[in-house]
Amino acid sequence: MSFQTGLSGLNVSSKSLDVIGNNIANSSTVGFKSSRNEFSELVAGSLGTGGGNAAGIGAATAAIAQQFSQGNINITGNSLDVGINGGGFFQVTKTDGTIAYTRDGEFKLDKTGNLITNTGSFLMGYPTDNTGTATSITPQKLVMPTGAPIPAKATVAITAEFNLDARAKDATQAVAAGVTPSPRATYGTSISVYDAQGVASSANLYFQKTDTVANSWDVYTDLTSTTPIGTMTFDATGKVTGPVGLTLTIPGGTITSNNPNEATGFIPGAMTVDISGVTQFGAAYSVTALSQDGYAAGEFTSLAIDGKGVISTSYSNGQTLKTGGMIALGDFRNLQGLAPVGGGEYLETFKSGPVVLGKPGIGKFGETRAGSIEESNVDITAELVNMMTAQRNYQANAQTIKTQDQVMSTLVNLR
Repeated sequence: MSFQTGLSGLNVSSKSLDVIGNNIANSSTVGFKSSRNEFSELVAGSLGTGGGNAAGIGAATAAIAQQFSQGNINITGNSLDVGINGGGFFQVTKTDGTIAYTRDGEFKLDKTGNLITNTGSFLMGYPTDNTGTATSITPQKLVMPTGAPIPAKATVAITAEFNLDARAKDATQAVAAGVTPSPRATYGTSISVYDAQGVASSANLYFQKTDTVANSWDVYTDLTSTTPIGTMTFDATGKVTGPVGLTLTIPGGTITSNNPNEATGFIPGAMTVDISGVTQFGAAYSVTALSQDGYAAGEFTSLAIDGKGVISTSYSNGQTLKTGGMIALGDFRNLQGLAPVGGGEYLETFKSGPVVLGKPGIGKFGETRAGSIEESNVDITAELVNMMTAQRNYQANAQTIKTQDQVMSTLVNLR
């Protein structure tokens, strides 16, 4: 036994306490991965010795290895918080341009709309179209449209679903029965449409049963016009059969009316009306759905992130678009080879191997959990037990030094 053996034991025990203390200190740090001190034996070797004759001369720290096990997913309700449930790291670009990786998903929006970490690093992802499909395989900074409003979109298509009363009489039947025909406004509906600048106007549709063909209705855009924009026909079961393609076309231009109850309107441009969902049953006239594809300009209001990392942006005009991008994830063959640089970030190294980029929820990459964070994977109970063990080890190694000192004192005092 020597002083150096006991001293090495003190060093590694002290290092273990440092590691345990760091784990405990970061038990509430989002995305933090605990570490452990891994020991190695020191053996005195020389020429001519072998077998069991080599004396041990203590211990050393072989590595301080981080444990990349999954932390608990904690729901926060903050739409900018994102946790990874499974493998992978967020790829970020540090302010100096260095590419780093992190499990800390506490993101923020900076003044220009960039998604950033608490350290100021920029979150990286893939651009997407409005279906949420990535349009590039090269990650770029994810920037939200918080500045200028999204432009307006002119209406080009309307979809209508309604039921026309099969019991309605056409004009000829009404007159023959001595009944005043129903006003055209009895069967009508209206929807707001938009021009290319987002200016709203009203598109009106009126339906009048014809007196020439059974189960047919003429369609007008105002109350007084004598020219229908088309004729809808139905079969004996009430299913719409015409016109061809089951679409009507509303022509653009000014619509005037001599009826004092109907204001003059302006249709910004020709638009189609999908009537495939229209029926003619013996029930009261009712409109069940009416929609159009145009909208006014809108300001950014919020964002949402789904399990595939796709960012949807919402606007004051009621539109939600999936053009915010898709979060990119990176993974490595040897996670232990990553170099921690503080702030929960890691750098790629030769030991870690090159990064493999992918999309959330595909292959070995975990899904993203918006409105949630991944908690530290530190087990406080286990760390406290480890701390007591390290303390006992430290005391025991100190005792070996004390015993060696007593032996040396005895030797010196021999007479």
